[in-house]
Amino acid sequence: MKSSNVGGQAVLEGVMMKHKDRYAVAVRKPDGTVVVEQDDYKSIVGSHQKLLKTPFIRGIFNFIDSMILGMKTLTWSAGFEEEEEEVLTEKEARKREKLDQVINGVVMAVSFLIAIAIFMVLPYFLSDLFKTVIPSYVIRTILEGVIRILIFVGYIWLISRMEDIRRLYQYHGAEHKCINCIEHGLPLTVGNVRISSKEHKRCGTSFLMFVMIVGIVLLFFVQTESHILRVVIRIALLPVIAGISYEIIRLAGNSDNVVVNLLSRPGLMLQGLTTKEPDDSMIEVAIASVEAVFDWKAYLAENFPVREESGRKEEAV
Repeated sequence: MKSSNVGGQAVLEGVMMKHKDRYAVAVRKPDGTVVVEQDDYKSIVGSHQKLLKTPFIRGIFNFIDSMILGMKTLTWSAGFEEEEEEVLTEKEARKREKLDQVINGVVMAVSFLIAIAIFMVLPYFLSDLFKTVIPSYVIRTILEGVIRILIFVGYIWLISRMEDIRRLYQYHGAEHKCINCIEHGLPLTVGNVRISSKEHKRCGTSFLMFVMIVGIVLLFFVQTESHILRVVIRIALLPVIAGISYEIIRLAGNSDNVVVNLLSRPGLMLQGLTTKEPDDSMIEVAIASVEAVFDWKAYLAENFPVREESGRKEEAV
């Protein structure tokens, strides 16, 4: 396995793929046709590109960039849910775009606050209820982490029961399968993608799992009697936790080391809930998205020259 540095996410009836500063969204419209949009993405760091290359800091900004781009592409794909698109003038289109940006910003901010309340603050107070029977801070911190993981897994399991979310998870599986296909030296065809794994070590699901595990470890070293300070510290540590987790996930995506693979297992197991087997039509959409931003043939020729040459001989025969 050799990392291609291609990443992405599932959107409504489609897949977004990103390579370096270029991204593409491929969506299957209600009439069955596939539409692909390509564009450049400018990071929130602007001209301060060194921040995206500095270990333990780049993870924070990459995470924020991923959220912004993810919301943008998800909103764009949602527009194809209507059977007929509205015909807007250029002025109306600009107004609609600005309104969407404002709404997306508000949704992201509210979602972030709710996520902190449910996944960071609530587990702390639930674990603190056991203070009289579990006096050890270390054990309560572990319990807090376990509660946080259980809430997270339970949430994912519940939403996976929804039909729309299940289809989203199928496209998520198609995204992973495409990346796994090329990173294991196989030509990007429907047949090869179908037999590739739907789990990938660089997945956002694995990142969130590492966030929870790293959080448990860091909180061992932070002790205070004040409930308010404990909550504030948990929130303040989020950028640090995200930075460390990003470095771990980055290492995992570029290594087949036995220890690294072992550390990746919890995240890969969780992906059993967030990825589902796609059908061939979904795979076709994911392939279209990859090919819009990444020259996989050149990648295979450079990283798997023996396999590439073998494929050419088979075609000649």
